[in-house]
Amino acid sequence: MQVAVLAHEKFPDSAKTAVGLLRYADYEVEAVLDRENAGKRVSDFLPDVQDAPIVAGMDDVPEVDALIVGIAPIGGGFDESWRSDVRTALERGADLISGLHYFLAEDEEFADLAAENDCDIWDVRKPPEDLTVAQGVADEVEAEVVLTVGTDCSVGKMTATMELLEAARDRGADVGFVPTGQTGIMIENWGTPIDRVVSDFTAGAVEEMILERGDDHDYLFVEGQGSIVHPAYSAVTCGILHGSMADKLVLCHEAGRDAIHGYEDTAIPPISEYVDLYEDLGRPVHETEVVAGALNTKEVGDDAAARDAVATFADELDAPATDPVRFGGAAEADEPHGTDAVLEAIL
Repeated sequence: MQVAVLAHEKFPDSAKTAVGLLRYADYEVEAVLDRENAGKRVSDFLPDVQDAPIVAGMDDVPEVDALIVGIAPIGGGFDESWRSDVRTALERGADLISGLHYFLAEDEEFADLAAENDCDIWDVRKPPEDLTVAQGVADEVEAEVVLTVGTDCSVGKMTATMELLEAARDRGADVGFVPTGQTGIMIENWGTPIDRVVSDFTAGAVEEMILERGDDHDYLFVEGQGSIVHPAYSAVTCGILHGSMADKLVLCHEAGRDAIHGYEDTAIPPISEYVDLYEDLGRPVHETEVVAGALNTKEVGDDAAARDAVATFADELDAPATDPVRFGGAAEADEPHGTDAVLEAIL
């Protein structure tokens, strides 16, 4: 499917969904919409993903099947400055795909235009209506469940999950992916947006996905959300931890981050404390262990410094670690980094 991705004034650093789609989705991205970087290309910022021109708006986009909203501000609201691009897409007969908390299908103008032009609107963050509480039975599936957890939001949990999933498949492992956020759902075309689910049903929604796929694979990689110490998002993190009844955890962190993003008065605890927090919180429901780490070193200048950062992170974890994007499967025998070393601990 040919798509355009809206990422105005956020690309690439604050456009997680757009970057995730460029890196992992099967969509053919014809253009990225970003007023600030119009005239440039994706490859000017991200050399390791699908390339596409960056344009000022939908008027500069060739024919596409859909417009995807590739950014999700804090709170998931709709920016009115995007309205003309969304309107133009619908007038041209393009479908809409959005991961906002603001449902485009419930916007009267967009709903009318979609009806007039025979367009579909997929609000990815709209959860199923038949969810219920967890029964505490996710551990009955045949698959071993691996969950990515984080020190904060936006440290790379989805990216780490996808990278480890692909690396495990390359090794011949039978693995499945359980998406819990808008980007993962767009990539896989299934899943439940856990941060939109009523709190009582969060664990149940995750459990339902585990039960749906858990007997089809040897391993299930579950996309984590938030952080257990996050002032706003800890509830969704706990719900995923308990609902998945994960057997193993991979702790994700961004090198150099020392405070919660957007809550700079909240310091990030030592890495060893996270290990204890996640294991202790999970244990009463299901015994679990942090077996590996994924460190996002995108802000670290060179590979040597990044390797040092990963080695330090591994020491703090007392477990193997890697930056799965930067280092991939290339591990040196005498160092604790590399995706191979991490997979040895997981599989």
